[in-house]
Amino acid sequence: MTDGGDIGGGARKLARGEGVALWRQITQQMEREISGGQYGPGARLPTEAELAERFDVNRHTVRRAMEELEGRGLVRIEQGRGSFVAEDVVDYRLGPRTRFSENIRRQNREPGGRILRVEEMPAEAQLADLLGMRRGRPVVVVERLSLVDGRPLLIGTHHFPASRFGRIPDLLKENPSITAALVACGVPDYRRKVTRITARLPTAEESELLQQSRNRPVLVSEAVNVDPAGEVVDVTIARYAAGRMQMVVES
Repeated sequence: MTDGGDIGGGARKLARGEGVALWRQITQQMEREISGGQYGPGARLPTEAELAERFDVNRHTVRRAMEELEGRGLVRIEQGRGSFVAEDVVDYRLGPRTRFSENIRRQNREPGGRILRVEEMPAEAQLADLLGMRRGRPVVVVERLSLVDGRPLLIGTHHFPASRFGRIPDLLKENPSITAALVACGVPDYRRKVTRITARLPTAEESELLQQSRNRPVLVSEAVNVDPAGEVVDVTIARYAAGRMQMVVES
């Protein structure tokens, strides 16, 4: 350990015996480094042991500082994984006409994404009921990873009746926009009829795709979308990285 808490890199030493608690000084120093961009959103911070050595204090003092940062919303602490810089939270608005790209651009952010898989499969009982079709009838499944400013926000799995939307796989090869594919299939507009929202822990695959810990929950929405005539277009199951967004329900 260094005498006096020399923390290097242009950072300030801890002032000992001058009336300001050491944990508070560490809090202020870490806050400066986070706000200055030394640690970006979602970045892992040094461990308690590393910070204790850096500041020449015990781990209890470091823990008190990190708890203060967490209380201010600057840091999130995950048991068994460490401390991370809190990420900017996206307001994800749910309304009758929710469109991902429009939703994100309204907040001056950049939407993006990629299609993970496209396949045809038989509808199981619950899905068939939501789609208003017989069990075992074919559905087109399109799974997409959606990004905000280059970071994963949600995994959306769309289920379309193959009898009506069998062209979607070929259309997506030409243009990856699902909305454009629906227009080409004769559906210029659609709206949410009903949405159910739950929460659970992610699977290993979801955790990897969303770049988040398996002990952090995902929000899961199940939406039934219909065309202007009220016919079911698709059932979409979306899994959201809960730490990066908050849902805003619009009436």
